[in-house]
Amino acid sequence: MSDETSQEIATKGRSCRDGLQKCLDCYPKGRLERILTYGILVILSWSVPWAVVGEDCLPGGNIFSLVVLIDCCMLAGFLVGLISIPKIPPLPPLLETVTCAVMSNLLLGFPWEWGILLGFVLGAVTPAIIVPSLLYLQRLGFGVQSGIPTLVIASSSFDDVFAITGFSVTLAIVFSQGGLGLVVLRGICEVLAGIVIGILIGIIQRFVPGAALKTMDRERFIVVVAFGVSVLLGSKQIGFPGAGAMAAIVQAFVAAMSWGERKDVVSARVGTAWNLFEPVLFGLIGAEVSVDQLSSQPIGLSCVVLLVGLCTRSAATFLAVSRAGFTTKEKLFICLAWLPKATVQAAIGSVALDNVVDSTGGDQELYKQLAMQVLTISVLSILITAPIGAACIGMTGPLLLIKDSDSEDQEQELEVINDGSSSKFLDQQSDVEQLN
Repeated sequence: MSDETSQEIATKGRSCRDGLQKCLDCYPKGRLERILTYGILVILSWSVPWAVVGEDCLPGGNIFSLVVLIDCCMLAGFLVGLISIPKIPPLPPLLETVTCAVMSNLLLGFPWEWGILLGFVLGAVTPAIIVPSLLYLQRLGFGVQSGIPTLVIASSSFDDVFAITGFSVTLAIVFSQGGLGLVVLRGICEVLAGIVIGILIGIIQRFVPGAALKTMDRERFIVVVAFGVSVLLGSKQIGFPGAGAMAAIVQAFVAAMSWGERKDVVSARVGTAWNLFEPVLFGLIGAEVSVDQLSSQPIGLSCVVLLVGLCTRSAATFLAVSRAGFTTKEKLFICLAWLPKATVQAAIGSVALDNVVDSTGGDQELYKQLAMQVLTISVLSILITAPIGAACIGMTGPLLLIKDSDSEDQEQELEVINDGSSSKFLDQQSDVEQLN
């Protein structure tokens, strides 16, 4: 083979390679790339279960309906996420619980124990909306000097503990078959046992997994989630359901305290897992509500119960922070920041209905009707307060809170530094040109 033929073949090879490289570089970018990526993920969300279970994933099957439901929840969560979202003693949640119990008894005919149960379900706010919203405002410098973001975030977590504790004790009373005193004592003992078990498990996670592991953060994520699921479901298996939720909360809290700065890495992993399971949780809870079996009158009265409870909570919150040195605008913002409800209501809203299905005592038909109403009101509270609360925090934060002067000074310093560096660069360029 001559040298000219070899060079010609090499030239054609390079041209073919360059053409192939140009074709590969023409892949979709920007918005089209994201659309194609999400489209492929939607197809995979159906094709993978279909490859495993077969015909049940075809249109009309139960698995297919579940996949469609989860995909719709993911899409809805993405659309809601496009909204720009630029502690106090337990007086507010306690008064909201009492108000909801009284109103549900008067308007819906709930027995007092069921009314209190509903009150504890509605008495909690959702850190899933409050925490990221307040952290965003804190990064912008709003309310930092007054400590409002820290106050609201810490109090929202305390509200959840208070609500779950009261719910566990009341649930034991509702489905009890013995004396009231023994039932109340058992409920309190379950809560205390959950705290003790959670502390012990949290201490164990201080040492296991050890720091010698290269994948320590991943192992900690797996362990904290596995312990949480185990105590939550295992407590029901041994007949102490009230201890599970409390133990799951306390063990994660104690473990995070001992991890120091590394807890942020584990928290990010848990947040990623939550993004996957959140639409599944809310979708399945919503699917439990049969809209065709609901009448307009109970829904209207349920909204009245929810609205009166929120008004009572807001008034109690305003009074609770009245002597804390906040301005009137800051007090109003704190009241609005404690409106959204979502995660706790989705998690415990259906527990009463599950207990009705599993129990054998009492008036099953009446209990089922009451449990369905509790679930329905829980879903209504999520639909009404979650988007309104998120919008209120995002829109009223910059209007009602004072922006920290330090953040403004830092921004001005950065601008001065950037301007100074630019002027120095221009001066150096002019010096070079003069030398040339």
